Amino acid sequence: MEGLETVVLLGVAILVGAILAPRLRVATPLLLLLIGLGLGFIPELQSIELPPETVLLVFLPVMLFWESLTTSLRSIRRDFRGIVLMSTLMVVATAFGVAGIAHLLGLPWNAALILGAALAPPDATAVAALGRTLPHRNFMLLKAESLTNDGTALVLYGIAVGISIGGSYTPLSITGLVLQSYLGGAAAGGLIAGIAYLVMRRLTDALLTNIALLITPFAAFLAAELIHASGVLAVVVAGLIVSFTSARISTAASRRQTESTWPLGSYLLNGALFVLIGLQVQAIAHEIEARDIGRLLLTTVAVWLTLILVRFTFQTLLVFVIRVLDRRPSQRERRMNYRARVVSAVAGFRGAVSLAIALSVPLIMDNGQSLPGRNDILFITAGVIVLTLLVQGPLLPRIAKWADLPADAAEDEIRLVERALNEAALTVLYNTDPADTPSGPGPATDTETRELLIREHEARRKVLQCLDTTAEQRDSSAPYATHHIEENQLRLDILKHKRQALLTLRRDGHIDDVVARQFQTRLDVEEQRLTGVESVD
Repeated sequence: MEGLETVVLLGVAILVGAILAPRLRVATPLLLLLIGLGLGFIPELQSIELPPETVLLVFLPVMLFWESLTTSLRSIRRDFRGIVLMSTLMVVATAFGVAGIAHLLGLPWNAALILGAALAPPDATAVAALGRTLPHRNFMLLKAESLTNDGTALVLYGIAVGISIGGSYTPLSITGLVLQSYLGGAAAGGLIAGIAYLVMRRLTDALLTNIALLITPFAAFLAAELIHASGVLAVVVAGLIVSFTSARISTAASRRQTESTWPLGSYLLNGALFVLIGLQVQAIAHEIEARDIGRLLLTTVAVWLTLILVRFTFQTLLVFVIRVLDRRPSQRERRMNYRARVVSAVAGFRGAVSLAIALSVPLIMDNGQSLPGRNDILFITAGVIVLTLLVQGPLLPRIAKWADLPADAAEDEIRLVERALNEAALTVLYNTDPADTPSGPGPATDTETRELLIREHEARRKVLQCLDTTAEQRDSSAPYATHHIEENQLRLDILKHKRQALLTLRRDGHIDDVVARQFQTRLDVEEQRLTGVESVD
């Protein structure tokens, strides 16, 4: 199939999946995977391949960079120890657990170890797409782990493939590879992020800023690959640094453009990836001989269950060890009970990275013979991805509800920010000497305007105070909250009529399209201020 036809097919599939998923009450990635599986029955589409370099060099840098930009740095700092252990030791434990089960069921040991390396890391894109039903802290912990564990998995994969094709390794050389992967990846990401900071802080145009931002993840991946380090980790580190410094290297206009374009691009790439995975699963299934299907299906289910069991067991041991070694009150508050560990075990989705690793397995060894078990690796990896997405995905919301995880304190933090911003505004408004407040109103500000703004912010202060009262006091504060809601609704109604008037002027030819777009942007900003900016999941 021609490239343009493939692009159109993927676009139509994503559009259909996005339309039908809410109506069928299923997650969009799951439906897109099913669409890909269905399209795989069409003979003309079975020739579509998913090259591993396409996933690693085109899809992942953009998607991982955006997930890094939207990851909570506070959550990473708070759970840093657990994230490091789970992205290193647990990946190793999972790889050997999977390898052991696969070898017992007939897979050669070298191929089993490659399979374990491919399936060891939870996939960041799948976690981001399917794990949003979790509370914020649990989701961010899982997301941070899945962003950083690919480095360990890729090192294990390189060692397993090297052994399979005739290479040899010592404990010292393995340690060096791990350090090179992590330290080199972190250094490459930090270097590129530093260069991006120096460049972007001098840019004021929103378009140029976002072009520089788009180049950053690819440059980080390239820099890491040049020193044979983890390109995935380099992208993540660069994204975290850029996220931390974004307030100093971007403008309001560039941030609005970023928040509009990057989620859309990430959504399209993510959707296309799930459709391609479905197509690839069908292509792999057609290469397997019929007599091996039963054995491989049994191995696939056994490996899938092993992934969940090893994850739960490792987290249980980790909680026990930390409980013995760290008895600080702050640590006791962060401990995961067994229900939270069940949720985390079910939320360990596998996806595109695992399939890309499996597809990268070489066809022949150094002696010219084909690598034993390569087709088995591809089949089992694809099958496990399907099971994690189609079984664990729909189960996760139900299990999360059963676990009754602690609710987030997001509402309290939002009110805290609102109070701080409102008090900052009142500080400026009550300051009658402009010289004391360089950013405050100038001498030309008239008294009537100042008093109007003061009344508006004082009313807002009363609403915020009402929201902070006890349950009994909230009953008496209802008039304030009701007034605030009615005021917002009135402002939205006014905006609606303004939009209609603007469209009429444009339709009748009284104003130019450029002028109409300028005023449309102003109305959009005002509406976002009243209703909040919706993000693309």
